Amino acid sequence: MALSSKTRNMLENLVREGSFKWLLGSRSSFNEEFEEMGRSPSARKNWISELSPIANIVVRRCSKILSVPTTELQESFNAEASHSVKHPSRYARNFLEYCCFKALALSTQVSGHLADKKFRRLTYDMMVAWEAPAADSKPSVDKLDEDISVGIEAFSRIAPAVPVIANVIISENLFEVLTTSTCGRLQFSIYDKYLSGLERAIRKMRTQSDSSLLSVIRSSKGEKILEMEGAVTTQPVLEHVGISTWPGRLTLTDHALYFEALRVVSYDKAKRYDLSDDLKQIVKPELTGPWGTRLFDKAVFYKSISLSEPVVIEFPELKGHTRRDYWLAIIREILYVHRFINKFEIKGVKQDEAVSKAVLGILRLQAIQEISSALPLRYESLLMFNLCDQLPGGDLILETLANMSSLKEIDCYKSQSGSGMYSISALDMVSNLGFVFNTNSNNPNEDGLVVGEITVGEMTSLERAVKESKNDYEKVVVAQQTIDGVKVEGIDTNLAVMKELLFPMMELGKCLHSLVYWEDPLRSLGFCSLLTYIIFRQWLGYTIALMLIFTAIFMVLTRIFSQENPVDEVKVLAPPPMNTVEQLLAVQNAISQAEEFIQDGNVVLLKLRALLLVIFPQASEKFAIALVLVALVFALLPSKYVILFLFLEAFTRYSPPRKASTERWMRRLREWWFSIPAAPVLLEKGR
Repeated sequence: MALSSKTRNMLENLVREGSFKWLLGSRSSFNEEFEEMGRSPSARKNWISELSPIANIVVRRCSKILSVPTTELQESFNAEASHSVKHPSRYARNFLEYCCFKALALSTQVSGHLADKKFRRLTYDMMVAWEAPAADSKPSVDKLDEDISVGIEAFSRIAPAVPVIANVIISENLFEVLTTSTCGRLQFSIYDKYLSGLERAIRKMRTQSDSSLLSVIRSSKGEKILEMEGAVTTQPVLEHVGISTWPGRLTLTDHALYFEALRVVSYDKAKRYDLSDDLKQIVKPELTGPWGTRLFDKAVFYKSISLSEPVVIEFPELKGHTRRDYWLAIIREILYVHRFINKFEIKGVKQDEAVSKAVLGILRLQAIQEISSALPLRYESLLMFNLCDQLPGGDLILETLANMSSLKEIDCYKSQSGSGMYSISALDMVSNLGFVFNTNSNNPNEDGLVVGEITVGEMTSLERAVKESKNDYEKVVVAQQTIDGVKVEGIDTNLAVMKELLFPMMELGKCLHSLVYWEDPLRSLGFCSLLTYIIFRQWLGYTIALMLIFTAIFMVLTRIFSQENPVDEVKVLAPPPMNTVEQLLAVQNAISQAEEFIQDGNVVLLKLRALLLVIFPQASEKFAIALVLVALVFALLPSKYVILFLFLEAFTRYSPPRKASTERWMRRLREWWFSIPAAPVLLEKGR
C-alpha cells in the first residue's frame, strides 16, 4: 500500500525540520532510520498510516527480523485477529503488539540475545512505542531535552513477552524495584543494567550446571544447579543438626537442597534435602545462637517427614540477614513450584514449563541483586510462586495457571502457522538460553504445546486473576498499616492495652462467675431456671438470634450516631518505663514469645472493636449483614438441626471429599480477616 502524497510529505518534513530531535543522543539510531525512511521509496511504501512514527520504526525493525514486509505483516494481522482486536480505537497498539511478539519469538532463539545491545534496545523501544502507538499520539514537546522513559503499563505488557525479563505475576513489582530512584519511570540505562545482570546470571547458572559438582547425585533426575553458597571462606554456611554444627557448601537445584560438610581438605558426601516430593516440608526463618540460645535471626529451618530431626542452616554475616532472606526465598520458590506441580498433577512438558518459571524467577532475582545491592529487597515479591503464596487469591492465580497449562484457553491457537497472537512460553525461553529439560518430556506427543501468558489485544484469565488479587492486596496493605500502627512495644504496655480491651469481657466474666458459683443464690436460681426452660422449649435458637439482632442494631445505631463524631481511640494508662534489669529479662525467649502472643491478641480485639463500633464502615456493614443472615438461619431452623449441622460440619471438615473445598474456604476466611483494619489505639501517660 503506497503512501499518500500528504503522508509522504509529512515524513520528509519531520526529518528535514528535526522534529525528532528528542530521539537523538543515546538514541541516534532513530534519527538515522527516519532519514533512511525519508529517502527510501520502499520504506515509504511500507509506512503504516495508522501508526505513529516511532511505532512505524519499531514495526520496520520487526519486519527486518522476520524478513517480511510490513504490509504483509499487516495483512497477516488482519487475517488472524478478531474484530474486537482490530477495532479502530485499538488497532495501532494491537498491531504493534502482534509485530513485537512475532519478532521477539524469533529473536530469542538466537544464542546470547541478551548480550546483544540491539536486542536490548529493541525491547525497550517496543515499550516506548507501546505508549504512543497511534498516528495521533506523539511525545510531549515539553520533554524534548529529557531522557526517554517508559511507564509501568508498557513494561508490564512488553517485558513478559520475553519470559526471562519478566512475567505477568511479578512484572509490576519488578518495575517498582527498577524505578526506585527514577520516580516511577524506567530509563534505558537502568533497564540495560538489568538485562546485563540477567545475562551474567545466565552464564553463571549455565557454568554451574555444566560443572561436575554433584554430578553423580544429580544424574538420576538431571537436576540443574541454581545457586551455591559457602565455597568462599568470607561467606560461610553452617549446618546445625541437634547439638552438632558443621561448616560447608550449600547448593540449590531445581529439585533439592544439598549440603556438603567441609572437612580438612575436602567435602563430605552431600546430604540431600528433597524439595520436589510431598514430604510435608517446613521451610521457615529461624533464630540461632551459642549453647542453644535464640539470638541471631540469620538461619533457615528445614523439616520433613523423611528426617529424624530438623536441620537449621545458618548464614552468618555482620549486619542484617540479607543472605538468609535471599536463600529462604529461593528455597521456598523451588518448594512451592513442586507443590504446585503435585497439587494439580502436572506432568510432562507442562511440568517443565512450571519449573522453568521458577528458574527464570531466580535468575531475575540474581540480576536485581547486582543493580540494587544497596537497597532492601522483598525477595518474595519478585518470585511468582512465593508471591502467590502471600497474595489474597494467590491460589486462584495458580489454579488459573494450571488451567492455562492444560491448554483450555487456546483452542484456536495456531501453533503450526507460527501465529504471533501469543507470547512465547517460559519453557521455550529456558531452552533457548541453553537449559535443556529432558526428564519429563520423553514423549513429545503426550502433552500439548505450551504458550505464553499474554495475547495480543486481550487480557488472559491469568492477567485477570492477577489484577483481582492485587486489588484485594491493596486493601490488605491498608489494613496492615493500621495494624502496624497499633502495635506497641513492651510486655507491660501490651498487657495494659489488652486489659483495657478486655474490660467489658472481664466484667461479663465476673458476672458469669458469680452466677456459676452461686454467690447470690436467688439470682443464680433464676438464671438456671430460665436457661433450663429455654433449652427445654427449644428456644435456644431464638435467644441467640435475638442477641445477634440486638448486636446488629447496636452497630447500626452506633453507625448513625457516630457519622459526625468519630469514635474515640482506646485510651490506655501506660505503665511506668521498665528499668534495666526488667529490660534484660524481657529479652529472654519466653518474654519475646509472650509479647508476640499478646500483640496478636490485641490485633484480634482491635479488629473486633473496629467492626462493632463501625470505625471502618465497609467491613462493619458486611459483618452486620452476616450477623443478620446467621440470625435468620437460627430463627428459621429448629435448634436440634442446627446443632446437628454444626457437629457434622466440624466432624467432616477434613474428610477426603471435603478437604479441597475446606482449604479454599478457610483461606477465603483468613483473607477476609486480614483485610479488616484495626481500631486505633492512643496511649496516655500515667500521672
